Amino acid sequence: MALHENTQREIEVTAQDLPLHCPTPDQVKWNSHPRVFLPIEKTGEALCPYCGTRYRLKAGEVVKGH
Repeated sequence: MALHENTQREIEVTAQDLPLHCPTPDQVKWNSHPRVFLPIEKTGEALCPYCGTRYRLKAGEVVKGH
């Protein structure tokens, strides 16, 4: 898995990425904040309270069992 710098401020996620947390597993750890789980299931988007990254559920994704 390639690691990405923590500079992207809008990230599109899929149902497979749930439960969603920030930082995501593919982000570098050295400059990250503590992991926080984000409730995206009801509205389709969530904002990280630490870094302000906005996560959006990809159009057409169906969340099951959450």
